Amino acid sequence: MPSFSLQLLLSLALLTLTLTLTRATQLILLNNCRHDIWPALLGTAGHPTPRDGGFLLSSGQETLLQLPPSWSGRIWARNGCSFHPTTAKGFCQTGDCAGLLHCRGLGGLPPATLVQISLATSHSPLHFYDVSLVDGFNLPVAIKPVGATLRCGVASCQADLNLCCPPALAVRRRGKIVACKSPCLAAKSDRYCCTGDYASPGKCKPTVFARLFKLICPQAYAYAYDDSTALKTCNATHYVITFCPPIPN
Repeated sequence: MPSFSLQLLLSLALLTLTLTLTRATQLILLNNCRHDIWPALLGTAGHPTPRDGGFLLSSGQETLLQLPPSWSGRIWARNGCSFHPTTAKGFCQTGDCAGLLHCRGLGGLPPATLVQISLATSHSPLHFYDVSLVDGFNLPVAIKPVGATLRCGVASCQADLNLCCPPALAVRRRGKIVACKSPCLAAKSDRYCCTGDYASPGKCKPTVFARLFKLICPQAYAYAYDDSTALKTCNATHYVITFCPPIPN
């Protein structure tokens, strides 16, 4: 009897994992900004890039993305874009991917606020997601799970860091701050990028700027090893990514 019970439990666990891996996961992208944005996507190595990697999302609109099982990648918003109606070539003030509307496997030019997500795999039934300022900031964003059986957290940077960006990190267009560099992007050194001799949690510590970002956006990655409060796990069927989310009272 104990052997039969153990076998039954293992079978149920395997069934649960299989259902998790095959269940479709959807992303709902919502533009809550007062202006148009151009969301961009990039699948990590070996993963496809949905919707050709980029599209227009007008102010107040939302769109639904169906993600394949075990998908992993990043999403960011491009801002201040202009594209030729025929060639789909142009330029974005922030998050630009080689001047293309459809990024098709190209990353965005930092600084840009990143949403990173990795869906369940055969090694883990949970989804991992976060908002990262490691590549800098251009627009506020939040990712919220919907339809989860677990109590899951919201990953976000809901404040506009451009309003308090230190002058040494500010990116300006026509006199207006449109993005805020990360210390790594500005200094380009191992110490600030957590690379080389500093590529470990014990040696790479947050800079004064990273501490400022963390104070304003406590639910986001402020530097490379900022795992404790930034990385979220969940088993939701839907995730809502809101650009320019409302700031809670």
